[in-house]
Formats: sequence, C-alpha cells, structure tokens
Amino acid sequence: MAEAQTLYKLIVLTMLSKVDFPLTNAQISDFILTKEYTNYFTLQQVLAELVETELAEVHTVRNSSYYHMTEKGKETLNFFGDMVSPAIHEDIDKYFKDNAIALRDEMSVRADYYENNHEEYSVRLRVMEKDSPVIDLTLSVPTENQANSICDNWKKKNQKIYAYLMQQLL
Repeated sequence: MAEAQTLYKLIVLTMLSKVDFPLTNAQISDFILTKEYTNYFTLQQVLAELVETELAEVHTVRNSSYYHMTEKGKETLNFFGDMVSPAIHEDIDKYFKDNAIALRDEMSVRADYYENNHEEYSVRLRVMEKDSPVIDLTLSVPTENQANSICDNWKKKNQKIYAYLMQQLL
C-alpha cells in the first residue's frame, strides 16, 4: 500500500510539474478518478501528505483548494520521477491537451471577497493572463450574500462584462 501511495504522490507531482499554474483539488481528482488510479479518499490522503511533507503547497480561495509544487517537490520528482510509467505520462499529457482551455480558463478567472473595515464586503474580480491582470476590479457591497453572488456570476459572465467595459471605455 505504501508503494502505491508513493506512486499516487508522484503522479500528482508529475501533473503539477507539467503546468505553469496551480491545479485545483477538483482538477487533480478528475484526472486520478477518471483513470481509476485510486479512490477519492486515498487521493485526499495523498494530497494532505504532499502538503504535510512540503512537497506541495495549497491555498484555499472560497471553496477551492489550489495546489502547486514546491522546490522540495521538484527535487523529489527529479529523483523518483522514473517510477511514473510512460503510459501514465501519456495519460497526463492527453488529459492536459484535451482540457487545456478549460483548465486555463478556470485558473485565469478569479473571484474572492473579504469583510472590509466599513462593515461591508470587498469583492475582488480578476482575469489573469499568465501572472498579469487583464482586468482587476474591486467592488464594495453591503452583504456577504451579495459578495458571494457576484463571485459566482463573475465566473459565468466575465467575458461579457469585460467586452462591455471595453466597448464603453474605448
């Protein structure tokens, strides 16, 4: 079982090494579970151990956990990466190729909110291209429900809103 978990960790590290943005728990789970490498509970344990051993870092925004590999994770993958078979590498490459646009879009559109010192909520809405913001907008709203609703709608409507703003401002 320990050898299998080591392989699962190396698969996750391989996935993280092949992208230049963090992957969500849902994205990692989608690949691992679709390929039936292991079950959901084992995968969650593997992810927790990667973070605990500082091979990966996680940050949470709203309800999503974002994973990226640390330097220690890169070193580990350099030493033990050959344990991941060429077939698994091909599966990972195919997954990224087939889902490239969706993965990139999910990472480039960001929305979060926090309570500010005026007893209101500040909602930060961004569209990123690589590490540079294409749009970075902060709104103040009176309730947390409104802040949450704006974040959800930003994910769905950001392209239309961006196009509208550009049309109005140019």
